[in-house]
Amino acid sequence: MPRRWVFIPFVLLLAACSGPINSPYAPGEPAGRTLFTAFSERPKHLDPARSYSEDQYQFVANIYEPPLQYHYLKRPYQLVPLTAAAMPTVRYYDAAGRALPADAPSAAIALSEYEIRIRPGILYQPHPAFALRADGSPRYLPIDARELARMRRFSDFRELGTRELTADDYVYQIRRLANPRAQSPILGLMAEHIVGLRELAAELTEAVKDLPRDAYVDVAAPAFAGAYVVDRHTYRVRVRGKYPQFMYWLAMPFFAPMPPEAERFYRQPGMAERNFSLDWQPVGTGPFYLAENDPNRVMRLRRNPHFRDERYPDAGEPGDAAAGLLADAGRPLPLVDEVVFTLEKENVPYWNKFLQGYYDASGISSDSFDQAIRVGADGQPDLTPAMRERGILLSTAARPTLWYLGFNMADPVLGGLSERARKLRQAIAIAVDYDEFISIFTNGRGERAHGPIPPGIFGHRAGADGINPVVFTWDAARGEARRRDLGEARRLLADAGYPNGRDAASGRPLTLYFDTMASGPEAKSRLDWYRKQFAKLDIQLVVRSTDYNRFQDKIQKGNAQMFEWGWNADYPDPENFLFLLYGPNAKLRGQGENASNYANPEFDRLFERMKDMDNGPERQALIDRMVAIVRDDAPWVFAFHPRSFGLRHGWVANVKPNQMANNALKYRRVDPAARVAYQARWNRPVLWPLAVSAVLLAAAIAPAATAYRRRQRAGVRERAGA
Repeated sequence: MPRRWVFIPFVLLLAACSGPINSPYAPGEPAGRTLFTAFSERPKHLDPARSYSEDQYQFVANIYEPPLQYHYLKRPYQLVPLTAAAMPTVRYYDAAGRALPADAPSAAIALSEYEIRIRPGILYQPHPAFALRADGSPRYLPIDARELARMRRFSDFRELGTRELTADDYVYQIRRLANPRAQSPILGLMAEHIVGLRELAAELTEAVKDLPRDAYVDVAAPAFAGAYVVDRHTYRVRVRGKYPQFMYWLAMPFFAPMPPEAERFYRQPGMAERNFSLDWQPVGTGPFYLAENDPNRVMRLRRNPHFRDERYPDAGEPGDAAAGLLADAGRPLPLVDEVVFTLEKENVPYWNKFLQGYYDASGISSDSFDQAIRVGADGQPDLTPAMRERGILLSTAARPTLWYLGFNMADPVLGGLSERARKLRQAIAIAVDYDEFISIFTNGRGERAHGPIPPGIFGHRAGADGINPVVFTWDAARGEARRRDLGEARRLLADAGYPNGRDAASGRPLTLYFDTMASGPEAKSRLDWYRKQFAKLDIQLVVRSTDYNRFQDKIQKGNAQMFEWGWNADYPDPENFLFLLYGPNAKLRGQGENASNYANPEFDRLFERMKDMDNGPERQALIDRMVAIVRDDAPWVFAFHPRSFGLRHGWVANVKPNQMANNALKYRRVDPAARVAYQARWNRPVLWPLAVSAVLLAAAIAPAATAYRRRQRAGVRERAGA
């Protein structure tokens, strides 16, 4: 055996290491205009009538198009037309059906009618439901059972078609919300507002009783006054009373169009058994269609070849142009050809592949936070040097969410609007330092709250105009809010009748009770932190941990003295946060979302005026007054607005966090050449350990090889002598 053979396996091994390591790509993919990301589990619903979660919306919102959308760049969040030719018009009518002026008082309005005109010429994505025979009849309706038996994948439907979007498709989808087979999660809410939707749901429920489970339900058959077609491109929706927040619902996939042909196509016998359904293969007019749905491996969105002429926005906020966010102004959308979602069930592999450049963007899990982010002395998060060396960029944004510490306003100690109780709550609000909480428990991923309205929502004020003067003062020199001194909290506590944390009348220490769902070892440090905050005022805090159901029951019955709670925006309107403090919505009285049972007659009167108003100076003035009332009454300690953190590589452009818009993929742009260069740089195999191992192994094998050759030569000599 020649010695050189010993090294052949190592040469082959080193050659193999020169290729890509750990790459999730198909050959040639990195060089294209493709965005690469991941998903952790198969989206359960892709039917717009049913889908209502973030993991589903990342697909649904980029395939379907409701009439409105959120402007990608402008803040506060602003609705703009999507498929609509212009913003909807609204007409008001009284109980007798007489038209009312636009400024009619809300109490006089019995009916609001929204008229939406959509743009002509919008086409659906390619789909077999639109395929036609030469005579104009549907190609696959009805489908021959023997032909369907040969269909294994959706791509086996070779004949595809399209047609123009019509107003009827939008009305059909609104009717689908009432279909009991669709099980829409917003039916109950919309039935309170859309005229006749509750009655339509009852009629359809009766109609489907004797139908097979997967049979087609003709939702267009029953009479329905809540939505109707005016002409091919115009429809109207009728809403009870005045409900201006309905505009926001028109930007959600629930109100995207659904062609009746698609539902008829999928409801044919044998389709469900092959996973051919709207939950598996959606059909819309958006910039992308679902080209591949393999939930155990990859989901692939591909550019809609029939997508209309939509352009990147040409205006935004101050600073957007300097940030490069207007470099593509006026360019046709989408700016990428494909979006590839690869299945990644664990955070660590996803993170490692992001660092290798195989994924274009990533969130930051707790496991990778210290590797990616460092928090400065000022408490502000920044990228670590390692991330900067790789050219990775950080985007942060305050989410339209509020966390707060709530007081039960029905409690005899903390509740009520008396001066004594109000000062006690104000003292606690000063003492509980949520800046410290954000730094310790959220890794800086939060923004202190000064009121009930988060950033990005109309009515929110920032800077000196936006501070809570009960808890903070404004430091003009530093341009920041500073928490009031603890001495002020102690003075307020004494004025409330509890000097040094003791009842002035009885001398007993003040003990308060904090109800929470947090429990177990992981929650201990956070609950200890709360105890320390109250201990600053010599108040004894008793923590009562319980499970979610028991906690809900205590809140519902008003048995909790203090509690922590949060609220995510359903839509970006101040009404969606201020209604949490509206007296008639109190848990104890109205079974509403006012968990603190707060009731201030002046606040309630202002809320009733504000909720139906259009955004403008008059509405802002009312909101300012309402927020001032709440700050002074202090039914909550305003905690923080969580911040979302996202990382992306430098080759990904046009990234501006938008917490309300889910259809942002069409705005993304990538530089494939920069991605390939990064991968080549950061995925070079480390070969020296293999070379050292090869030398050591060769040194170990060499004596054995030498002995073997000696035996061979000795054997040859013996045979020659014989």
